[in-house]
Amino acid sequence: MKTVLQIVLWLLSIFFAYQIYNSVMEPIRFDKVKKKRYSAVIDRLKDIRDAQEAHRVINQKYASNFDNLIAFIDTAQFTITQQRDSSFMEYDKVYRIEMERQVKVIDTLGFIPVKDSLFKNTDYTKLAKVPYAQNDAEFKMEADILDKNGYKASVFEASVDKAVVLYDQPEELVELEKQVIDVEEVNGPEIKVGSLQEVSTSGNWPPYYDTNGKK
Repeated sequence: MKTVLQIVLWLLSIFFAYQIYNSVMEPIRFDKVKKKRYSAVIDRLKDIRDAQEAHRVINQKYASNFDNLIAFIDTAQFTITQQRDSSFMEYDKVYRIEMERQVKVIDTLGFIPVKDSLFKNTDYTKLAKVPYAQNDAEFKMEADILDKNGYKASVFEASVDKAVVLYDQPEELVELEKQVIDVEEVNGPEIKVGSLQEVSTSGNWPPYYDTNGKK
């Protein structure tokens, strides 16, 4: 009986030791998984931002959905220009003489496809897909026109719920992650770039993901 009791106590000790070890290691493993997946998601959001900025430059507004944005990348071209100084003689009616006028002349040198300029080594057809997510989950994206003191500005926002990216992680840790407010973390329940309330194309991630990401 004494031997049986010793074995039971020994097994309980191993069990509790494992539970303590696991409680310490679980947040560490979670943080490692989180940073790896967030880095891939944020890189994709940066690509979306690059594509949207190109869309705004050429079309004076942001694309409202991924179908339009991807179709734009497929066909749009940047115009390559060169600015130079020039002058010409013009008769001045006030002084009644020929006077030299200085002007800026913009020459068109050529065109370059947006997909070659921004996505030469990237599969832009997958812009909508969330890395590591299940079932081909996609980012949410909207565009709008924001009136700021009479100035109308085009804005956009692309985002994904953190739970979509961390779908297979411990629920309690995911819930805590969605509530985090810290200058060194991705704040709030979503990972996002842009804003529908402010004229901004910034993301809600800290500098860590810029210094350790691909861009």
